[in-house]
Amino acid sequence: MIGRELDGRYEIIERIGGGGMALVYRARDTLLGRSVAVKVLRQQFVHDEDFIRRFRREARAAASLSHPNIVSIYDVGQEGDVHYIVMEFVEGTTLAEKIKEGGPLPIEEAVHIAAQICDALDHAHQNQIIHRDIKPHNILIGKNGRVKVTDFGIARAAASSDITQTGAVLGSVHYFSPEHAKGVSQGAKSDLYSLGIVLYQMLTGRLPFLGESPISVALKHLREKVEEPRKINPLIPQSLENIVLKALRKNPEERYPSARQMMIDLNSCLLPERRNEPKTVFPAEEEEDDERTIVMPAIRAKSFPENPHESDEWEAAAGGTAREASLRRSRRGWIKPTVLVCTVLLFLAGMWYAVSWLKSMLEVPEYEVPTVIGMTLEEAVEELKKVYMTPVLPVEQRPSDEYPAGVVIDQEKIGMKAKKGASIALVVSSGPETFLMPDFVGRAWSEAEPELTDFARESSVRWTVEYVAGSEAAGTVIGQRPAAGERFNPRDTEIVITVSSGPATIPMPNLIGEKLAVAEAMLESAGFAKWKIEREKTYAPKDTVFKQWPFQPDEPVDPKDPELEIILHVSDGLPDDAVETFRSVAVSPVEPGVKTTVRILVTDAFGANREWKTQEITETTHFTIPLVLTPNTSAVVTVHRNNLFYDSFTTTYRDAVNDMNPDRDIDETFSDAGGAAGSGPAVPSGGQEQPDQTVGQEAEPLAPDQPVQTEGQPAD
Repeated sequence: MIGRELDGRYEIIERIGGGGMALVYRARDTLLGRSVAVKVLRQQFVHDEDFIRRFRREARAAASLSHPNIVSIYDVGQEGDVHYIVMEFVEGTTLAEKIKEGGPLPIEEAVHIAAQICDALDHAHQNQIIHRDIKPHNILIGKNGRVKVTDFGIARAAASSDITQTGAVLGSVHYFSPEHAKGVSQGAKSDLYSLGIVLYQMLTGRLPFLGESPISVALKHLREKVEEPRKINPLIPQSLENIVLKALRKNPEERYPSARQMMIDLNSCLLPERRNEPKTVFPAEEEEDDERTIVMPAIRAKSFPENPHESDEWEAAAGGTAREASLRRSRRGWIKPTVLVCTVLLFLAGMWYAVSWLKSMLEVPEYEVPTVIGMTLEEAVEELKKVYMTPVLPVEQRPSDEYPAGVVIDQEKIGMKAKKGASIALVVSSGPETFLMPDFVGRAWSEAEPELTDFARESSVRWTVEYVAGSEAAGTVIGQRPAAGERFNPRDTEIVITVSSGPATIPMPNLIGEKLAVAEAMLESAGFAKWKIEREKTYAPKDTVFKQWPFQPDEPVDPKDPELEIILHVSDGLPDDAVETFRSVAVSPVEPGVKTTVRILVTDAFGANREWKTQEITETTHFTIPLVLTPNTSAVVTVHRNNLFYDSFTTTYRDAVNDMNPDRDIDETFSDAGGAAGSGPAVPSGGQEQPDQTVGQEAEPLAPDQPVQTEGQPAD
C-alpha cells in the first residue's frame, strides 16, 4: 500500500498501526495539503458484501460524531477491492505506549485522561453509538495533551456482521465487560466497564485480570473479584478507588447510569473534602452455578391394592401363608419401577447418541492455529497444512529490519483456534526498506536544504551538515555521504552534507538576547571591524539585542570582508502604547501556621503562563505583581496553592490606562488610550496600591505604611 494514491487524492506514506480487522496508514491529502490517517479493511473481509455494507453504514454513523475528544472521520471510499476510511491524523502517542513507558500514571493525569474519555463516550452514547472496544490502544494523546478516542464504528460493524470468528469474541479480551464475554447484547454501560479497566491500568500499571488464554481471561471477568487498586498503589485516594470499583461491577445495573455521571464524579474526586471519603460498600454478587444438582422426583408404581390386608388374604388364598404372600408381593413391587426407569434411561441414551452423531456430522472440527512467525513462507504454508489451514492470498508484504526477505513477521489468530479449512492472514518481510540517495553536490545549500528536509522526513533518516573552508563559493554543497544514486537503509545510515564556507569563514556568533555591551565585545573578539546599531521600541528587555542581520547564528561569515556590515537591532524600551501596572494579591495558607506552597503564574505582554514566583507561606501574605499590557489585551494572574489551582483574576488594558489617569473620566481615558473594555482593579506604575480582590477572600485595603512584598525586593 505504501506509495499508492487512493482515488487520486490520498497518498499513502507509511503504516502506523493495525488491528484484527484493518490496517492504519499515515497519508497525505493532496487536495487539501494535510496529513490524514487512512484505515484500510483487511483483505479477508473485502468479499463479504454484508460486512462491507454494515462497515460503511457504521463508519458513516461514526462520522456523524463531532466532539473535541473523538477522532474525526473525513471520508469513506472504495478503490477496487480496497475499502477505506479517512480520519483525522493525531500526532502524538497512544495511551498504551504511555503506560508501557512510564508505568502507573500520576493520579491527576489519570483522572484528567479518564474524564476526557467519559466526555467522548457521553457524546457518542447520546447519538446511539456504542464503542464496544475501549482500550488504551484506541486512546490517542496528542502533543498538546488532548485525548482522542478512535475506532468508533469499526467494532460496531464487526459485532453486527455475520462473519464467524470461531474461538474469539470480537474485541479485546482484557477489557471485556462480563456481558460482552457472555456474548449477550452490550449497551453503554459495557463501555463504562471497559473504561474502568483502562483507569485501573493507568493507576496501577497492570491489568486486573490475566490468564494463559483469552478464554481464561474472559472467565475471570465473569467470575473473579477484582483486586482493589489501593492494595497495589496506596497513593490512590479512596474517592478514586470507589469510582474504579463502581465502574467494574459485574452487574451493569450497579455501574454508573451514564458516562456523564462518571465524568462528574471524576471531576470532583480529588477535591480535599472527598479524597478520604468512606469506602463504598456494594451488595454481594450472587454466584451463578449452571451445573447445580437438580432433585428429581421419585417414580412410583401406579397400581397397588388400597387395602394391604386384602392383598395378603388374596395371596394366601392362592397358596401359602399370609406372610409368604406379603414377601412375594414386596419382591414383585420393585420390578415395574425398575423396568420403567431402565426404559427411560435407554431412551435418553439413544437420544444422546443420535444428537452426538448428528452434531459430529454437521460440526466442522477446530484446530489450534500454529505460530509461524520467523518461518519462511514455504515453511509456514507446510505448517498450516498440517492443521488443514491455508494462508490468505495474496500474502501481504511489509519492510522489516528484524527479519530477512521471505520470512513471516506477523499473523492473525495467534494462540487461538480456527475451523478446518480456515484461511490465516500472514505478513511476509520484504527485507529492509531502502531509499535512493539524491544528488546535492554542486547545488546551493539554500536550495538543497528544503529538498533534503522533505526527503529525510519521508525516509526517517538522520542528517547533519558540516561547513569546511574551500575554494568554492560559500554556501555551495561540495560533498555528500552516501553518494548520489546509492541505496541505503535509513535505520543504520546518517546523511552527511558538506558545505563550503568559503575562504577563512567562521560561524556567526549568536547575539540575540545579549546586552548591547556584551554583543559588541563578542563581535570584537570574533574579528569584526564594524557594525551598526538600530534601536526600536519592543517588548524585549531594554538595551538587549533582539535581532541580528544579515547573518543568523552559526552561518559562515568572513569577518575580514571589507563590504560586510553587521546590523544589531537593540530594544529601546517598551512601545509607547504599552502600559505598566501592578496587581495586589493576598493569599492565605490552607491552614493558619501550616506551610503552604504558593505558585503564581502571569500571562501578559512578556509571555504566557510564565512563572512569577513560588514561595512558602504560613500566614496571609500580600504579593504585588508587575504587569505589562498592550492595547486590546488583558493580563491574567493565576494562583496555585500546593500544586492545585486555587483562583485567577484579570486586569485589562482599560483598567491599567484609567489607573494611570485617576482624575479623568473613564470613558474619556479609554477613548484616548485606545484600550479594550474590561473590569478589575489594578495598581498603576509608580502609584499608590489599590485595594484588590484577594484569592479566595475579600482583601482589606492596605494602609499607607503597610509593607507590601514585591518581586525582587523584601517587605519593609
